Amino acid sequence: MLDIEFSILNFIQNHLRTDFGDIIMPLISKFGNSGMIWLCLSGVLCIIPKYRKVGITMFISIVLDVLLCNVMLKPLVARMRPFTVNTDITLLINAPTDFSFPSGHTTVSFAAAFSLLFSKNKLWIPSIILAILIAFSRLYLYVHYPTDVLAGILLGLIIGIVANRISEILFEKIAQKRSNLK
Repeated sequence: MLDIEFSILNFIQNHLRTDFGDIIMPLISKFGNSGMIWLCLSGVLCIIPKYRKVGITMFISIVLDVLLCNVMLKPLVARMRPFTVNTDITLLINAPTDFSFPSGHTTVSFAAAFSLLFSKNKLWIPSIILAILIAFSRLYLYVHYPTDVLAGILLGLIIGIVANRISEILFEKIAQKRSNLK
């Protein structure tokens, strides 16, 4: 399996890398750093009363991502990154110091995008496009294996579903408390 993963990564390096890509992919990847773009979008949505519920849903998905990926899975699986195995690669970004599996950039991006989709918010379309670009950038930059990214997409989907359900329960309880106060 590892041979297939390196074949994919090396194909990207040998056939898809360009001077333009070497400039743009690190920038795209930066959008996923610490989930900052998703936290900012969540914050903006929370400020606008009409979109507060979707902002809270997205925030819940980000919290779930941190707990599942960074706190639980990465230390548990402890998978070394591809550039530590294939040391012939020159990285275009600073070498990440945490473990590889799953891709945190991919997971948080897809968790946020899926939480928008399941909340029926039209921002899911540009968000899913950005999530795809961020996921691909992690392969382009040789900092994740393809299975890290695929796991991130799947976990993002699951987290998006769970965050949406938690949000629905939370807002049902709030509505119920408000109706009891009347």
